[in-house]
Amino acid sequence: MIAGLAVKSLRNRKFTAALTTLSIALSVLLLLGVERIRHESRESFTATISGTDLVVGARTSPVNLLLSAVFHIGNATNNIEWKSYRAIADRPDVAWTIPLSLGDSHRGYRVLGTTPAYFEHLRFARDRTLVLEQGRPFDGEQDAVLGADVAQSLKYRVGDSIVIAHGAGDVSFTLHDEHPFRVTGILARTGTPVDRTVHVTLAGLDAVHKEVESGEDPLAAIIGTRQRTDAPRAVTAFLVGLKSRGAALSAQRAVNEYEGEPLTAVLPGVALQEVWEITGAVEKSLFAVSALVVVVGLSGMLVSLLTSLGERRREMAVLRSLGARPVQIFSLILGEAASLTAMGIMLGAIALYAGLLAGRSWLESRLGLYVAVSWPSAAEWELVALVAAAGLLIGLIPAWRSYRYSLADGMIVRF
Repeated sequence: MIAGLAVKSLRNRKFTAALTTLSIALSVLLLLGVERIRHESRESFTATISGTDLVVGARTSPVNLLLSAVFHIGNATNNIEWKSYRAIADRPDVAWTIPLSLGDSHRGYRVLGTTPAYFEHLRFARDRTLVLEQGRPFDGEQDAVLGADVAQSLKYRVGDSIVIAHGAGDVSFTLHDEHPFRVTGILARTGTPVDRTVHVTLAGLDAVHKEVESGEDPLAAIIGTRQRTDAPRAVTAFLVGLKSRGAALSAQRAVNEYEGEPLTAVLPGVALQEVWEITGAVEKSLFAVSALVVVVGLSGMLVSLLTSLGERRREMAVLRSLGARPVQIFSLILGEAASLTAMGIMLGAIALYAGLLAGRSWLESRLGLYVAVSWPSAAEWELVALVAAAGLLIGLIPAWRSYRYSLADGMIVRF
């Protein structure tokens, strides 16, 4: 009976109830949305470098090396000589290596020079490998394989010709138009920086730079043509896979103590932890803002219920005269608060999942963030439980006030 009365009472005040429910729903949407994006962003970052034991580059900070070599954010401090790369790649405890050469771009997208080992050994999302959606991997100096975002945004297809430019900016005045590349393949979407990268061979990238340098002097062009070899002069960084993960620390120490040139080897997991420490303050700030929004939404419900009590004192008196006990009046008001909170939570959760389904492709293409539309995590269930408990606690205030209204007080007409 009390539940039915609560529902009818809210239906009678449907406009106020709808606004209160909407405010709670929006606050829950923001709270759960921040938690989901925070969790998925961490998963996305971690999944980018699955299966790699070491990232090696020129002497710099671990965070800078990880961001520049793996996530293509910022620039490397220096290059690594090819002989140094070979010395480390030939170590007996090394199973495979992936050389990376950065520094050029194509219409705002990074150009990465590498080898076929990139498609063979690179892993993301734990065990997933790179898959070609169209075409084939690169083979010759003028072949290029595009990430999914590059092909989609620039409308490229297999067989198209592209020209890369020096530098990593959106606009460049140094185009390598004397050495165009031909698109031979387009990768399937991964939700990682691979989607926003143009992949070419190390030989092709090195040939572009040699042609630019030799073009300044005819004699240098002749000498450069005669002395060209298959090995590049330097690489920006390289990824290392070890035969045994237990040897990661010893291999890291050996690279850091390499006498040929100053190098830095980082463990991806450790470097990622440092990134989280840097961004932790931002995450906490976003979570605090969303929590405050929830408090504001529940406070609106409290104001709505307290305001309605003054108008419903005669209603409470009538219920008391019909035999309703004070505890039943208490339960009625508390049930209304619980109903508003529950409807707000349900509406907020539905809006969140609808928004994820509608905006998932936009998040992938624009931000490179893959947000899974999955069953709520344990942390999200805890947040929902906290919001529900807070709604019930706030509902105790107007419920207690209604409990204290006496029958005589309700029957007195106040002017």
